[in-house]
Amino acid sequence: MYNKGLKAYNSVGVSNQAAMADPYRVIQMLLQGALDKMAYAKGAIERKDHAEKAKHLTKSVAIVSALQGALDMDVKADVTNNLFDLYSFIMDQLTDVSIDNDVEKLDQTMFVIRQIKEGWDAIPVSAREEGLRLQAQRQTARA
Repeated sequence: MYNKGLKAYNSVGVSNQAAMADPYRVIQMLLQGALDKMAYAKGAIERKDHAEKAKHLTKSVAIVSALQGALDMDVKADVTNNLFDLYSFIMDQLTDVSIDNDVEKLDQTMFVIRQIKEGWDAIPVSAREEGLRLQAQRQTARA
């Protein structure tokens, strides 16, 4: 998960901070990056700058796709499936925004990402450490 997220993060032009970050921080940065790109796209829509809108929405979709691709679908948990579906919904919404220039739909999409980010930011350090430990155990068992 970490390497996929890191590669995707770097591929959409985000800073090299990701190279030094732990998996939790990479996801945090991806979520913030998606919000930033959506905000830039919103401004571009309002200015009727179609080239900038397209550039930022494309990067937003790439980031959300990276978040979806970073999900560990081997973990059979409702939260994983729900996040997968939410990311699919967000990418569909961004595609619609690109076609319709619908700022309200973009605001709703940004709201969903903010909710995900707030939940992610609220994960206690102890739970993050436990998640890393379990992930390392699964990787060792696969090897």
